[in-house]
Amino acid sequence: MSISLTKGQKIDLTKGNPGLSKILVGLGWDVNKYDGGAAFDLDASAFLLNANGKLQDPKDMVFFNNLKHYSGSVIHTGDNLTGEGEGDDEQIKVDLSKIPASVEKIDFTVTIYEADSRKQNFGQVSNAFIRIVDESNGKELIRYDLGEDFSVETAVVVGELYRHAGEWKFSAIGSGFKGGLQALRANFS
Repeated sequence: MSISLTKGQKIDLTKGNPGLSKILVGLGWDVNKYDGGAAFDLDASAFLLNANGKLQDPKDMVFFNNLKHYSGSVIHTGDNLTGEGEGDDEQIKVDLSKIPASVEKIDFTVTIYEADSRKQNFGQVSNAFIRIVDESNGKELIRYDLGEDFSVETAVVVGELYRHAGEWKFSAIGSGFKGGLQALRANFS
């Protein structure tokens, strides 16, 4: 049975699931009724960070222009341009056994592509979630539904995988940023 988290909650991932190595991170959302003339294109990204919460290399960012981390540990399955339909809108596969030792955290984010020029923000997005699935059996382990706490933000850090005492844990973050992907990149640089 999946564990449902609220903002700020942290939970052990690998200690309670011995042998877990390959996970699927599913991110999804719906767009509220909106007639701004431009389609919404939301994008999931993963930032592989050191102990200080910073990128060591620009290649430590996995997103629509860099779908696979050079270590093979994090793979984005592709950009969904519409977000239509049920279930995950975008997915990122993580092989915990391949994550470089220098990476202490992986932050999962969602941004709105060209949000400023399209006059779009997360106040127009609903039902956003992140879920962690055991890739070996398809079982959902963790789910975090973000709620409707956003208005002018164009980027959200949804959740974070992090190492603690040799195990991997997950934290439900739900922190919004203005400035889209550039703001996130600057925050993590």
